[in-house]
Amino acid sequence: MNKEIIDKTIAALRHNHFEAFFAHNTAEASAIFFRDIFPGLQVETVSWGDSETMKATGVLNELQKNPELSVIDSFAPGMSRKQKIYWRRQALLTDLFLTGSNALTQKGQLVNLDMIGNRVGGITFGPKHVVLFIGINKITANLEEAMHRVRTIAAPRNAIRHEGFRTPCHKTGVCMDCNSPDRICNVWTITEKSYPAGRIKVILIGEELGL
Repeated sequence: MNKEIIDKTIAALRHNHFEAFFAHNTAEASAIFFRDIFPGLQVETVSWGDSETMKATGVLNELQKNPELSVIDSFAPGMSRKQKIYWRRQALLTDLFLTGSNALTQKGQLVNLDMIGNRVGGITFGPKHVVLFIGINKITANLEEAMHRVRTIAAPRNAIRHEGFRTPCHKTGVCMDCNSPDRICNVWTITEKSYPAGRIKVILIGEELGL
């Protein structure tokens, strides 16, 4: 990825009232989180939305080891669907919410597509603080390219990695704009700016990560 594009994207994020950081790799992203972000948040409760990039940093594993934190796990194996929905609602009331983004435009806009909306809900409203971990492969020129990326890359791959989803894209690897009961493409959000300023923090990572 061109350094000029990375610098432009970070500058745009900051212009849009996001706190933005650049990490060369996942290890540096973790270091930035624990050194520059976490100490100033006064966090007691933590949860997260599904994100392969966030998991790759190891941040979640470290937080789960902290005895002073209450970590809400809404993805624990063995949970019923009803239990998962309950805990994902509780996750919207936490001090800190961690996740990623399906796309990020060079104008500093976050573009996401969810199945039930718990991840985008956490980004847009509820948790006091949000930290997003985003690989440089998610950067797009504009909103049109961002939405195209989500439909053609992120959404089909996300459906494929979840066993048991009966969607056309699970078999074909291509978005069919389906009407399946298991459709994961239900809730679009475009986050133009962080409100309040600084509530959403973005660590842009100089690697191709996640979906």
